[in-house]
Amino acid sequence: MTNLFILQLMNGLQFGVLLFLIAAGLTLIFGIMDFVNLAHGVLYMVGGYLMATFVALTGSFTLGMLLALPTALVVGLALEFLVIRKLYHRSHLDQVLATFGILMIVTEGVKILWGSSPLSVPIPPLLDGAIPLVGPVKYPVYRLAIIATGLAAAAGLYLIVNHTRIGMLLRAGATNRNMVAALGVNISRLFRLVFAFGVMLACFAGMMVAPILSVDTGMGESILILTFVVVVIGGIGSIRGAFLGALLVATVDTLGGTFGPILLRMVFDPATASQVGRTLAPMLVYILMAAILFAKPAGLFGRKPV
Repeated sequence: MTNLFILQLMNGLQFGVLLFLIAAGLTLIFGIMDFVNLAHGVLYMVGGYLMATFVALTGSFTLGMLLALPTALVVGLALEFLVIRKLYHRSHLDQVLATFGILMIVTEGVKILWGSSPLSVPIPPLLDGAIPLVGPVKYPVYRLAIIATGLAAAAGLYLIVNHTRIGMLLRAGATNRNMVAALGVNISRLFRLVFAFGVMLACFAGMMVAPILSVDTGMGESILILTFVVVVIGGIGSIRGAFLGALLVATVDTLGGTFGPILLRMVFDPATASQVGRTLAPMLVYILMAAILFAKPAGLFGRKPV
């Protein structure tokens, strides 16, 4: 039981850093631009397809990543230029409808370009295999690399947001973007960079997960719902909140799905416990969100409404 707990805790941590990469981009876009982007999950899927394509073309995981990242940035800039900038001053309902349309168009476009069959990306040889953690418990090296990369990205975002000039502008824009514009800052350029960077983070998460999950057109749908939960729990506009919220959501989701049925066997027979556990496990994340919002309506690190 202890070994299973350690293994699932590591899986929760790995899932958490992936959720953070997606949620960080979404919370920047939502918190600073006040823009509701329902297409964020499909961009995570696009990242997976870009990675699969460039790895197949180059035969190298590293080269594939080096080509896929700038391509994702270009995708973000193009999307902002063609569609998003026309929606900044529209209502949230218009933004939801437009980005839902983008979601449908991109999904169908991916099916046309790559087909409906799932794609796979091989794990790079250097990161293949597993290493011992505690006793007989071994953990895949690639999943550890995902955790390390996610933590490094979190540290980098923290430094950028809290200790650089661009971070100062981001924080000021999240607080009062009209005042920032009045001080001479090019808000359009700032929004363009924020959106493109958020898209690149979502694509990067899709690139990292491609070797351990099949890349398919449905991979962005479920992750988007959990990402919004992370943003709400952490507090809109808070990178620190997105990080903590992602770890909480991923840990509860992973451990709840594994240990829920086991704990329920203390009360119910095995068949009933398994059925009830499968029903309750997906609800745990939303129960966690409701409990946190009851105690802190603005989220863990969100700004209180004025």
